[in-house]
Parts: sequence; structure tokens; C-alpha cells
Amino acid sequence: MFKTIKNALKTPDVRKRLLYTLILIVIFRLGCYITVPGVNTITLNEFMSSASNGMASLIDLISGGAFSRFSIFAMSISPYITASIVFQLLAMVIPSLEKLTKEGGEEGRKKVNRYTKILTVFLALIEGLGIYLSYRSSGIFMGTDFMTGFTVVISLMAGTALLMWLGDEITNKGVGNGISIIIFVGIVAGLPRAITTVWNLIMGTGAFSTTGLLIALAIIIGAIILVSAVVFVQQAERRVPVQYSKRVVGRRMVGAQNTHIPLKLVMAGVMPIIFASSFLTFPAMIIQMFVPDIATQTGFWATIYNFSIASSTSNVGLGYTIANAVVYLLLIVGFTFFYTYATFNPAEVSSNIKKNGGFIPGIRAGKPTTEYLSSIMSKLTWFGGLYLAIIAIIPMMVRFIPNVDLAFGGTSILIVVGVALETIKQLESYLVMRHYKGFLE
Repeated sequence: MFKTIKNALKTPDVRKRLLYTLILIVIFRLGCYITVPGVNTITLNEFMSSASNGMASLIDLISGGAFSRFSIFAMSISPYITASIVFQLLAMVIPSLEKLTKEGGEEGRKKVNRYTKILTVFLALIEGLGIYLSYRSSGIFMGTDFMTGFTVVISLMAGTALLMWLGDEITNKGVGNGISIIIFVGIVAGLPRAITTVWNLIMGTGAFSTTGLLIALAIIIGAIILVSAVVFVQQAERRVPVQYSKRVVGRRMVGAQNTHIPLKLVMAGVMPIIFASSFLTFPAMIIQMFVPDIATQTGFWATIYNFSIASSTSNVGLGYTIANAVVYLLLIVGFTFFYTYATFNPAEVSSNIKKNGGFIPGIRAGKPTTEYLSSIMSKLTWFGGLYLAIIAIIPMMVRFIPNVDLAFGGTSILIVVGVALETIKQLESYLVMRHYKGFLE
């Protein structure tokens, strides 16, 4: 990895891309400190420091700290992610959209991207309005009139639109996937707070703490093991061998070929966790829009609210967290199966192999190949679903250790490692392309 970065810095074209990406990242981080007009920063700081405000903690974690400052990037890129998920789901049930996505080529991709951006603006309007209505009675705004609300909502929408533009610019002129890089930077921004938390565990209230040192060492070792496991699983794949017999192509005979189908252990990536998190936290967001002080109340709706936010705070109690973790696990496994089979169709792959004169050694072409691939996919999906569930649930339990409030969770590490690996691969591809281009010239 370090060799790839070193070679990239020596290459003028790639170095220019890296510098451009860095400039856009700096713009993103500066925007996280620009507070939305009409916000009382003193009241905001007092409100965000409230221990019982679990929903605010969740939104702040997703936005990389921008929400606690109520900056123009407070909503982060979440409306765009939601819009992308909606179009992925619609492509599974609407034939015309599926055809546009798979067979439309570059023009089709541009159309889908345009539709996604339009839906993003609409969702940003709804989310911005929801945030304003949820916190209007908290006193963080200098007024509650129409112009104040209009200014807040428009500022939040503009921030999301600017993040979309930054993401596109990074993708087209920089290095890596722009949206992923923005999420990556937002998560990594919490690293200093995590280091401070570990240091406070060791020093305690100013004096050295042996117990704190042991807890800090356990956290560091656990983080190293977790990162290693994520890298191993992200890079691992199940290779299904495929052989192609001799066949006539045009006027010549093409010889037999041996190849393989690479099947990732976690083909769905982090998407099941995002789906499950959105599904679980959606009730809390809706409830808080209509009952802003729900965190201090009791009753049926307060129970639903506490259950919904249990994955993001330890203030609701162990019972809520355990119940939330069980449902969270089931949702992650379920969404893993849904997303995997939505992106990989064994019957379609089997049909393509048969059409091209190929076969899996020891397996007949056609239906037996479909059943064989389905069996492999079922095992891999069970492994992937349970793996993602464990990654997401373990940090929920770690929060019950006294004085431990780390910014990094299993999901965060999964995203950070995944984006880092993909970015390094893209850097390597740029270097290879430049090498071949120079050879041809």
C-alpha cells in the first residue's frame, strides 16, 4: 500500500488527482464548521451536550460531527445514499429502470444519476424540514417564524447539494468514489476523540489508572483484531472454476480456456447494515418530529423511541439494547440475503456460462449449475450476514464499559477499511494505465 502511494506521488497525473482530492476534502471539513444562519450556538452547545439526547448523537455520528455544530453539512450525504438505495430497489421491480441501469451504457448511467440527484434534493427538503420541526422547541434557533425555518431548511439543502457536487468532482477528477471518500473523511474525523478517550482511560482524573490501562489495551488489541478480520474478509473470495471447450468464433477456432467466478465472502458489502440502521432509526426520527421532548417522557411511544435509538446510545438501558441487538441481527441477515440475491442471480450466471459453451467441472450445465451456485451463495450469504451482524453488534455492548465512548464502531471500521482498499486499488489501476499508455506512445 505504501509503495503504491509512493509511486502515485512520483507520477504527475496521479499526483494532480491526489492534490485535487485533498483540496475538496479540506473544503468539506471547513464546511462542517460553518453554522447554519439563525442558530444560537450557546444554546446549541448546551443542548448537544445533553446525555439523554440519543437521537442527536446518532445523527452527529453519521454526519462526522457536523450535526453537533449544526453546520450546513449537518445532514451529510445521507439523502443521496437514501435516494441511491431507493433507485436500486426500484430497479428490481420496474423492468424499464432495470434495463436502463444494466443495458443503458454511459447514457443510461447519466440518466439514473440525474434522477438520483433530483430525488436527493426532494429527500433533503423533507429531512431538513423534519430536523427543523424536531428541534424548533429546543431553543437552538433564534426565532420560530417562517423566515427562520426557510433559512435553516434551504441552508441544509444547499449543504447536501454542495456535498453531491464535491462527490462528483472527486469521482471524475480525483481519486476514489467521491461519496465514499466523504463518508470516510467524516468517520475518520472522530479519530482524535477516540484517541482522547483511550488516553483518559489510562490517566483517569489526572493520575495513572491500572484498570484503565488494561481496558485501553483491550480496546486497542480488539480494534487491531477487528481491522485485520475486516481486511481478511474483504479481500477473501470463493473461486468457482469454469472451463470453456473449443469453439468456432468467426473463421477461427478458439482453444479451451480455464477461468473462475470470483464470489466475495461478503458480496453485499456494508449495504445491509445501512438498510438495517435506517429501518430501526426511522421510527425515532418520525416520533421526535411530532414529540420533540419524547426523550424525557414515558409510555408506549417513549418505549418505541428508546428501542429505536438503543443502537446509538447506552442511556436507554441494557434491556433496550439487547432487544435492539436481536432485531438488528435479524434485519442485517435478512437484508444480506435480499441484497446479495438482488445483485447476483445464479440462474442468469448459469445461463451465460451455458451460452458461451462453458461448464463447472463435475457439474452439468443448466439447472444443476444453478443449484450448485445457489448452494454456494447460500453458505456465503449466511457467513456474510452473521459476520456483518457481529461487526455491528459488538460495539453496542462495548458502550456499557464505564467511561468508554469511542467514536469508532464496527460499522465505521468496516466502511473505512473498505473505502481505503478500494481507493488503493484505483490508484494501482491509474499507475497501470499510465504505464501502458507510455508503452503505446
